[in-house]
Amino acid sequence: MKALLMAAGRGTRISRYLNGNPKCTVEIKEGLPLIRYTVDMLHKKGITDIMLVTGYRHEVIEEILGNDVEYTYTPFFDVTNSIASAWFAKDFICDDDMLIMNADVFCEESAYDEILKCNLNPVMFLDTTRIEEADYKFYCEDGKIVKYGKELTPEETTGEYVGMGKISKDFIPTFVAQLEKMINNQEHQVWWENVLYSLSGEVAVKTWDLAGKFWAEVDYIEDYERIKAFVKGE
Repeated sequence: MKALLMAAGRGTRISRYLNGNPKCTVEIKEGLPLIRYTVDMLHKKGITDIMLVTGYRHEVIEEILGNDVEYTYTPFFDVTNSIASAWFAKDFICDDDMLIMNADVFCEESAYDEILKCNLNPVMFLDTTRIEEADYKFYCEDGKIVKYGKELTPEETTGEYVGMGKISKDFIPTFVAQLEKMINNQEHQVWWENVLYSLSGEVAVKTWDLAGKFWAEVDYIEDYERIKAFVKGE
């Protein structure tokens, strides 16, 4: 299995707390940036073929990780969303099972164990314990995504999207073909996940529940504080 990490964005919702650095470089404890933790955890779980798509202040990330990963750079990070990052990495994702995740996501080790044991395809990870406070929401029926978005009501929400998904090698050609189609249609302003969402009418995009596992995505300062508190208490 390979891993593709999306690390190109500026992180405008929390940027004033980051001293101009990318979100994935925040220190979750002294001397340990989030991206260093994530790459080390993936290595520990046997995933050593890792690519980061960088953009905003890419040199900060590269200084932390050095040659431990591959990089591809998108110069259009200010005017595109993560679908463009996936397009720049399309050659990397063409020949193996793939874990795709947003680089500002923190997961405890047992969550990675749960993610890697999941054998569904394609699959997006969610947390069914987070309803009222959920940011990006899924509504699922029979374990398949039916509705998705920030605007779903609590009654329509099955759980909160965790920020990662898995695609098998067999499904990669379908994923890449849809990615190419959307880019050719100038759909540059959507997330990489929208490639799967756009296929959900014809393909069952499944979900896997990480309820009970600690995770957080560094979108707001409160998320960052939760991560630091968890790491400190381990």
